[in-house]
Amino acid sequence: MPDISPEQLLDEAIATSPFISFSGLKIVSVDAAAGEVVVTMPARPEFMRASGDDMFHGGPIAALIDTAGDFAIAIGVGGVVPTINFRVDYLRPARGGELRAVAKVRKAGRTVGLADVDVYDASGKLCAVGRGCYSGARG
Repeated sequence: MPDISPEQLLDEAIATSPFISFSGLKIVSVDAAAGEVVVTMPARPEFMRASGDDMFHGGPIAALIDTAGDFAIAIGVGGVVPTINFRVDYLRPARGGELRAVAKVRKAGRTVGLADVDVYDASGKLCAVGRGCYSGARG
């Protein structure tokens, strides 16, 4: 298999996953050397707490954290990886038209990878933080 760029790898992961495609995730930046990925997720009516509200439900925020953390590990191992465990701390309501997740690899081991993720709302406020533990091998 020919080598592809980290951006191409993540674009392919988005394109081949019905759930991630539905979520509308976009790769903003990839810094493979730093183990950092920035991903955005647009607001959708299905992601809001209530009809006509501008506040995201916690479920889509958790999915964004899990996916962004996976992507940060994926750029180091050359493919998406299974999630072992992750946690989310919601700090304030996430409002507006888009969320931005900044995921950073904290440990990239042979068997386990660890990534921290900060989620910002449309006004740039930190609204959630998460930490994911992932397999260290593609899967």
